[in-house]
Amino acid sequence: MANSIMDPIGKLMGLRYKSHPWHGVEIGMQAPEVITCYIEMVPTDTVKYEVDKATGYLRLDRPQKYSNTVPALYGFIPQTYCAERVGNFCAEKTGRENVKGDGDPLDICILTEKDITHGDILVMARPIGGLRMIDGSEADDKIIAILENDLIYGEYKDLDQLPELVIERLKHYFLTYKDLPGRDKRNAEVTHVYGVEEAQQVIRLAMDDYRHKFDNLRSMLSDY
Repeated sequence: MANSIMDPIGKLMGLRYKSHPWHGVEIGMQAPEVITCYIEMVPTDTVKYEVDKATGYLRLDRPQKYSNTVPALYGFIPQTYCAERVGNFCAEKTGRENVKGDGDPLDICILTEKDITHGDILVMARPIGGLRMIDGSEADDKIIAILENDLIYGEYKDLDQLPELVIERLKHYFLTYKDLPGRDKRNAEVTHVYGVEEAQQVIRLAMDDYRHKFDNLRSMLSDY
């Protein structure tokens, strides 16, 4: 998909300045089957990192509670946005009302047998499924993917081929990683585990939400 926000000015600026990982990196021509992903965290991180939306730099968000660490590479899919379409799809699948997208790029966790020691990198991945997560009243899907051409996980085509323990570890992490000592636990749940076709549909909807959000912004700016 062409980079509608940054092209062509952004490509020229990218020769001198770092591209914003959400807006300045293309998702890839094979999306949603194979996608470019930005990694914020790796399994050895004991604090939570996330991209600062205004600057595009990776910042320290908070220490992890106790000793829990993310069990896979974790980040987001560039040029995606979870808004009306993603929220409506979640509502349709769960039978819930008033579900909305969380207003962030679509989260992704990527399985690999390799030891990748730091985030703030781009990788190519192949989605195989996802966790339908609702945090409060917000859709907060977690796409699960395989690092492209991974020697161990590369043969997996769908989430139901993964060992159940791997899925349970991912579910446990995402249900606990935002808990903070001394505070009430948040109202989050994983309602469904879904396969590759549904994961690709969620990605398409998030791509559509992104185009709708930022095409409107570009139209507003062109009026001045």
